[in-house]
Amino acid sequence: MIRRSLAITLMTLALCVAIAASLLAFIPHKEPVSASQRQTPATTIPELTQHGPPPTTNAFTAYLVDADTSRVLTDSNGEKPLSMASTTKIMTALIAIQTGDLDQLVTIKQDAYDEVHLYAGSSANLVVGDQLPLRDLIYGLMLPSGDDAAIAIADALAQTPANFAQRMNLFALRLHLFQTHYTNPDGLTPDGNINSNHYTTAADLVHLTNYAMTLPLFRQVVQTQRYIVAPTAQTHAYTWDNTNKLLQIYPGATGTKTGYTQEAGYCLVFSATHANHHLVGVLLDDTDSDHRFHDAITLLNWGFGIPNP
Repeated sequence: MIRRSLAITLMTLALCVAIAASLLAFIPHKEPVSASQRQTPATTIPELTQHGPPPTTNAFTAYLVDADTSRVLTDSNGEKPLSMASTTKIMTALIAIQTGDLDQLVTIKQDAYDEVHLYAGSSANLVVGDQLPLRDLIYGLMLPSGDDAAIAIADALAQTPANFAQRMNLFALRLHLFQTHYTNPDGLTPDGNINSNHYTTAADLVHLTNYAMTLPLFRQVVQTQRYIVAPTAQTHAYTWDNTNKLLQIYPGATGTKTGYTQEAGYCLVFSATHANHHLVGVLLDDTDSDHRFHDAITLLNWGFGIPNP
């Protein structure tokens, strides 16, 4: 009887350990942050002072947060679920960095090519049959906003884009992004079709971005203006330029991602530093490409207390 009870107890413990291990495999972990990247405790940071009311923008949603204190500086429709276009790729990059082997060679398949050429997606101009390290593909995902790179990453890490979307939704739950849901890794809505199951809020995007920016590789990628892949026996050469013009025109800009579809309008998740302060903001459904950058500059200057020119 004692042996039977002991055996049952051991089997129960083994089952609990197996379940716990399977759950932990999908919990995002935070990479160590170097001393130079650690933020000063909020209690020692002088609070930012804005002059006047928040500026108006051309976007349906405008949301700006002091990343040092988590204080929301302005919120216009920041909790309203909306289509997110290629800002989706922030989550795709996050999962690739945290769960993938960055040195793994990823073979570009036909479905990655088709995503761009059949559905008018943005492109990293990947060639079917090329093999690139996952690390390089993350640059192809984030700089030129390659929908082909997103599909290639999803295929490599989860066999299919649909499987990868399930992983994205699990990460969203772990990060408490309760108003976010994904159906694909790139945010593409072909031909302007409405995808009511692919959505997020500006507030969730800021939370996601703040987490992603704790990862050294993510920070490095989203601050890079141009990335070059040299030709090898496995791949053609590639040159990718960042679609985020803030990196060129706003001193202190640190990222992070543009987006556009007919459904979502022009979108931008942006971040910047000034005088040891850090701001993160989101614009969704802006009127055109240039307006979103102008609106971001206006919001950042106001948030930092810098007079707008």
